[in-house]
Amino acid sequence: MAKMTMTTAGESHGKALVAILEGLPAHLHVDTEAINADLALRQSGFGRGGRQKIEKDTVEILTGVRNAETLGSPVTLCIYNKDFANWLPAMSAGDCDAAAMEKKALTKVRPGHADLTGVVKYAQTDARNILERASARETAIRVAAGGVYKGYLSALGVEIAGRVKSVCGVEDDKEYAFEELQKSKQSQTGIIDEKIDALAVEKITSLKKEGDTAGGVVEIRVKGLKSGFGGVMTYADKLDARLAQGLMSIQAVKGVEVGAGFDVAKKSGKEIHDEIFYDEEKGFYRTTNRAGGIEGGMSNGEELVLKVAMKPIPTLMKGLQTVDYVTKEKAIAAAERSDTCAIFALEIIAEAVVAQVLAFAIAERLGGDTMDEVKTRYDALK
Repeated sequence: MAKMTMTTAGESHGKALVAILEGLPAHLHVDTEAINADLALRQSGFGRGGRQKIEKDTVEILTGVRNAETLGSPVTLCIYNKDFANWLPAMSAGDCDAAAMEKKALTKVRPGHADLTGVVKYAQTDARNILERASARETAIRVAAGGVYKGYLSALGVEIAGRVKSVCGVEDDKEYAFEELQKSKQSQTGIIDEKIDALAVEKITSLKKEGDTAGGVVEIRVKGLKSGFGGVMTYADKLDARLAQGLMSIQAVKGVEVGAGFDVAKKSGKEIHDEIFYDEEKGFYRTTNRAGGIEGGMSNGEELVLKVAMKPIPTLMKGLQTVDYVTKEKAIAAAERSDTCAIFALEIIAEAVVAQVLAFAIAERLGGDTMDEVKTRYDALK
């Protein structure tokens, strides 16, 4: 079986978003309904903007799947942008209408975005040639791909769940059992505690009135992953490094913690390291999990625990001060259609990215041309 790879393509207001998934084994069940349910969750949550009312994302599978099972060939996923019809004169792959392009041009580059650095790097004058790809709209297709990888993991008994831990300083610092994390999907902001969820709604509402935005922190947990995935022999194999890279690639993410994260710097070794025990029935085990399920760059059989920090959305309705890239004059940053808060969406996206990273790591170690081969090899691991 080929090594697993994934490539995405597409612009925010282009015709479609596309992902090509290579290296999937044959006979993996692909649950389109579950993927579409995740896509709907990505568009929900209190504080989302007008774009979510236009796009109702659903995935179309173009290649590599027959009768809801993978064939072993590349799988191509597609999400069509409904708003493309309104943007066609300015976003056509052929000759665009000059007046439409001028109307949609963005030269008042936005602080916190890829706009300024992108136009300089790629020798552009219109930041739209940068922002269309840099947009978090791209995460829709990553969520769709993540649904396929979740199916791969689930077939092996590996499950992923998460919750929103805080919104702009409003924090739910309680600890929850893995099975309780699904409650987050029924809340307004992704915070499980109802009272704190209500406080977060108040905070987002206040920020929206001020034309401001919010970030937050999400927690992702993984249950059922056996030990030994990732590697210690080269830095590129380290599972925590790969997870951090994947999560940091999500738009607006500025920090990733594994287990106790930055708290490890505040305490002594005996307060942080997870002591090891042995039992004839359980084998080696730990009674704490401050390492977050990863030691030496390898999974250790405990739950993976990851925290992901998202900055406030940089497109503010009351724009920040900037400079017009073309005229070099002072300006107020352009206000593209935007959200006030997308932390609920980040939790869904982060689940998808973690699923992708783990699927790649498992495939590298176990190989397998069919799902039966993969499952047999996984079950044989201690």
